[in-house]
Amino acid sequence: MADARWDATAQRWRLDTAGGPLTADVVLLGNGPLAEPAIPDLPGLDSFAGTTFHSATWRADHDLTGERVAVIGTGASAIQFVPEIQPRVGRLTLFQRTPPWVLPHRNRPIRDWERRVYRRAPAVQRLIRGVVYLSRELFVTGLLRNAKSLEKMEGLARRQLAKQVADPELRALLTPDYRPGCKRLLLSDDWYPTLQRPNVEVVTEKIVQVTPTSVVTADGTEHEVDTIIFGTGFHVTDNPVADRVRGADGGTLAEHWLETGAQAYLGSTVPAFPNLFLLAGPNTGIGHTSLVVMIEAQLRYILGALRHLERSPARSLDLRRGVFRAWSTEIQAKAARTVWNSGGCSSWYLDREGRNTALWPDHTFVFLRRTRRFDPASYEGA
Repeated sequence: MADARWDATAQRWRLDTAGGPLTADVVLLGNGPLAEPAIPDLPGLDSFAGTTFHSATWRADHDLTGERVAVIGTGASAIQFVPEIQPRVGRLTLFQRTPPWVLPHRNRPIRDWERRVYRRAPAVQRLIRGVVYLSRELFVTGLLRNAKSLEKMEGLARRQLAKQVADPELRALLTPDYRPGCKRLLLSDDWYPTLQRPNVEVVTEKIVQVTPTSVVTADGTEHEVDTIIFGTGFHVTDNPVADRVRGADGGTLAEHWLETGAQAYLGSTVPAFPNLFLLAGPNTGIGHTSLVVMIEAQLRYILGALRHLERSPARSLDLRRGVFRAWSTEIQAKAARTVWNSGGCSSWYLDREGRNTALWPDHTFVFLRRTRRFDPASYEGA
């Protein structure tokens, strides 16, 4: 999709796509927030003579065996692929800007006998899932309140760090200086051991330049590398799809969000964009449980909107601006109390103005309740 425009006269969307023009009564944007890889603007990167790629666009055709590999980033992506590639590469240089909090992860396989029980007694599986769901909702309470209970979580992470990293200098480099949960919490038993392998070096100096054969840091060191892998996340608060969608007034979604940041009522609808629905939209991200919970809740709400359109003489639904403002005020007030806003760090959860436009700042059962029924009174034309 290159462009989508609302035609007020025809009361429908007109789309320009690689396969030609299309029209639609309703458009759902299901592109997701973790879809557009973010590559840092490093001086000289274009001159690099080796191979570069983002972890989300992995080069499966590129053999890393024996290579000198630079990994930029130490977030949720790096913690998954670094332990996997470390045994194959010749040398791995990990460039760390901010260390993450890392918690233990059992990561055990589901046993055959458990699978047999679940097949024969589905109620048992539903019970287990219910217990897991409730335990995660209890866990997030501390994050939502930036509570004292986070000290216990920090203690658990520090004990794992102390147990797995004997070198005090390396341990200091890997110790965060912000509250647990402020950035995404990571689960791994392999991360710290991997960073201590003989072929791994952790570099905390700022990258200032990339040459055809190396990555140069602020201390003047040239780190010779053959491949650069970016584990640097995604365009979340500035998703490029927002530049391709034009509403009833001709303005793009990105232009509408210039003042308010990326916000949407129930993470789903925005004023001046009739019959447009977002899946996994602003403030529906989750840091403690499955995003499927939120997406399914949104789908129930959107299906309610579609059924309303089928029954109603109105051909479009346009969110009332007062509803949007009230929602945005409520969400940002809740977000201000969370560890994501007040935990002492910067993260991809926050936009340039410091607004949390990514995560849902409450329990998921609250979102489930709010989206249970479509509310036509919130929309013009309904």
